[in-house]
Amino acid sequence: MEHEPTRRTVVGGGIALTLGASTAIRRAQGASAQRKLSLAGVNIAGAEFGNVPGRFSFDYAYPPSSTIDYYAGLGFNFIRVPFRWERMQPKLGAPLASDEQARLAAVVTHATSKGMSVILDPHNYARRRIEDDGWKADHFIGTAAVPVEAFADFWGRLAEAYKANPRAVFGLMNEPAGIGVAAWLPAANAAVASIRKTDASNLILVPGIAYTGAHSWISSGNVQMRGIVDPANHFAFEVHQYLDQDSSGTSPKAVSATIGSERIRAFQDWARENGFTAVLGEFAAASDEVSLAALQDICRTMEANADVWLGWTAWAGGTWWPQDYMFNLGPAKDGSIRKQTQILAESAQRIRKA
Repeated sequence: MEHEPTRRTVVGGGIALTLGASTAIRRAQGASAQRKLSLAGVNIAGAEFGNVPGRFSFDYAYPPSSTIDYYAGLGFNFIRVPFRWERMQPKLGAPLASDEQARLAAVVTHATSKGMSVILDPHNYARRRIEDDGWKADHFIGTAAVPVEAFADFWGRLAEAYKANPRAVFGLMNEPAGIGVAAWLPAANAAVASIRKTDASNLILVPGIAYTGAHSWISSGNVQMRGIVDPANHFAFEVHQYLDQDSSGTSPKAVSATIGSERIRAFQDWARENGFTAVLGEFAAASDEVSLAALQDICRTMEANADVWLGWTAWAGGTWWPQDYMFNLGPAKDGSIRKQTQILAESAQRIRKA
């Protein structure tokens, strides 16, 4: 979506699934007749907050077990965990940072013990900062400062760490932006190849450019992303879709009660026509009547088109959001469930019963 990373870091600087173990996850590129929307959950923000490198528990934080338990208790079986590449691997080509890796591993271990699948999400927009210039500038993947080989190396190391857990889902990159398809496609393919060289069979989520917006998938040239090469043939496209006027997720007002289904339709048709599956990695609604109706609409649409959609993760949970953040999916101050979360939980429960 067309927004800057700061939209999601408002508190920075402050404070396999089993479904038959990995049955549903392997439907990503399986027989279409057997596909079934099986995954429903939330993004749990926090580890991507703040400037890099940042201070753990002050500038950023990983989801605590209590937060994971809250969503598991509501019937969700899927979470997306955003984090920063710079913190996970401060030096390009070097081993992962042991302390950061331990924090992520604790989240994955706890969530998967609850029967949840976890998207590992380097929340970097196809760019990162490096220590060589004091972390001051963003460098795009494919430049001299951050070559494609460095991106592939990062994913090879992360895949090695999580390949034994079929519930770990590898989301290549959050919302590539400011980079063209001609540059992003080979970078994505290099990362996929690096993952598969570790013998990891995990599901890989591949985003497009232009913030991987479903509404702009065709117009932005993301149809070229059908050039993805996965030796395991076990990937899905990850798209995002917000409901405000410009699809940026910067306003609480949904355009209409049916804007979600309208905006994902062209991508959905393209995916079906080309035999691809997808995950809606981000979408959100505020608590007004129209927005809640739009949230119902997009959830029902995915449920009705389960040959395309493997699942979804709504934006956003996390204990560091202000209580009045328009898309906060955490419990209200009095502990009650928010209207948006209730709608999502009901959809999750329908999906699991189907």
